[in-house]
Amino acid sequence: MPFCDVGASQKGVDAALNNGIKIFYRTFGRGSTKILMIIGLAGTHDSWGPQIKGVAGTVTANDGECPAGDRNPDEDNGGGHNAGGGVEVCALDNRGMGRSSVPTKKSEYTTTIMAKDAIAVMDHLGWRKAHVFGHSMGAMIACKLAAMVPERILSLALLNVTGGGYECFPKFDRQTLSIAMRFLKAKTPEQRAAVDLDTHYTKEYLEEYVGPKTRREILYQEYVKGISATGMQSSYGFDGQINACWTHKMSQTELDRIKSAGFLISVIHGRHDIIAQVSHAKRLAEKLHPFSRMVELHGGHLVSHERTEEVNQALLELINASENKISPHDWTNLPKKSSGWVVTQTSSFNITKSEGGSNQSYIVNSLQKLNLILLYFFGLFVLAFGHVKRAFRTLKPVRVGAALT
Repeated sequence: MPFCDVGASQKGVDAALNNGIKIFYRTFGRGSTKILMIIGLAGTHDSWGPQIKGVAGTVTANDGECPAGDRNPDEDNGGGHNAGGGVEVCALDNRGMGRSSVPTKKSEYTTTIMAKDAIAVMDHLGWRKAHVFGHSMGAMIACKLAAMVPERILSLALLNVTGGGYECFPKFDRQTLSIAMRFLKAKTPEQRAAVDLDTHYTKEYLEEYVGPKTRREILYQEYVKGISATGMQSSYGFDGQINACWTHKMSQTELDRIKSAGFLISVIHGRHDIIAQVSHAKRLAEKLHPFSRMVELHGGHLVSHERTEEVNQALLELINASENKISPHDWTNLPKKSSGWVVTQTSSFNITKSEGGSNQSYIVNSLQKLNLILLYFFGLFVLAFGHVKRAFRTLKPVRVGAALT
C-alpha cells in the first residue's frame, strides 16, 4: 500500500515527534506536471475524484485501485477536460482520517504539522515542485505549505478556504443551527449522509432530477456507501482536525513569502457555502493580490462536485497560465490597489485603507460585529455540547468521514 513514513522524511525534533506517523496517498496518471491535492476536515483522498478525472484523465490509481469518492452523479462532467496525458496527481489522507495515522493528542494536529506531512509526501515521491490544490481545511494546509517552501510551489489553488479561527464558524441562521444540531445527533451513516448533503450542496442542486431520481436520492445512497466503506472518523481524528482549523492563522510575513515567490493563485469558492463564507475567501484573495484570481461559482461548500466542469476548467487555466508564465497583472481579476480610502462591497460593508503596500480592512457594520459575537458563543455551545455528549458515551463515538471542512 502507498504510505509515506513522515518521521523517516524528517530530521531532528520533527522526526522524533512524528515517529510512526504514516500518511496514506494515491497517485494517478503519469507525466512531468505534478499536482498535489489536499482535502479538508474528515475527508479522504478519494473526495478529489472529479478533479483527478478532470486533470489526469483517469480515476484508476497507479497501484491499480479505483477511488470510491467520485460521488458526482454527473460522472462525465470533468472527464473531457484532460491536461493532455502529461499529468501525475497525488491525493492524500490527512493525519486523523482515512488510512493515515491517527495521533491521540490534539497538539499533534495543526495546519503547520499537516503541511509538513504533505512536504514529506512530496519528498517521498521525489517531487521537487508541484501545483498544490487544497479544499477547505486542505486549503489552509496548502497556504502553510506554500509559505514554508514557496520555492517548491508551481501554482496554488484554494477551494472554499477561510483564514481559520472564528472564520471557520458557519453563517449564523436557522438553517445552519439546524444542521449543527443534526450533525451532533447523527449516530449512523444514514443520518450523517443526510446532514452532509445539506452541508455540502445547494438545495437547488439537490432537488434537480437526473433521470427519474433527484440528485439528493442518488447522492444519499452514494454517501451512505462511501461513509460505510471509509469508516467513522475517530474522536481523536475529528477533535484534532478541528483543532487544526481553529488554530490556523496566516501571518503577514507568511503572506509576503507567498507573494514574493511569484506563483499564480486561484481562490475558488461557492457563493452559497454555509460552512466557509465567501467573504473570508475574498479577503484572503485580496491579501494575495496581484498574484490571485477570484473565481466565484453558483454552488455550496463542495463546489468541486457541484460545479465540476467549471472548477476543473479553472484549475486547468491555472496550470496553463503558470506553465506559460502569464504575468500576475494579466492573471488577476481583482481591482488594483490604490492609496487612500476605498469603499468595497462584499457580503458586509467594509472600508479599506491602503498605504505603502499594506492593506488594512476596517469592518464598520455593527450588525456584523454582533453576528461575530453570536457566532463565537454558538461555537462555544457546540464544542461544549459535543464534549458533554462524549463524556456520557460508553460506545465508540460516531464520526463520519465526509465533512470536508
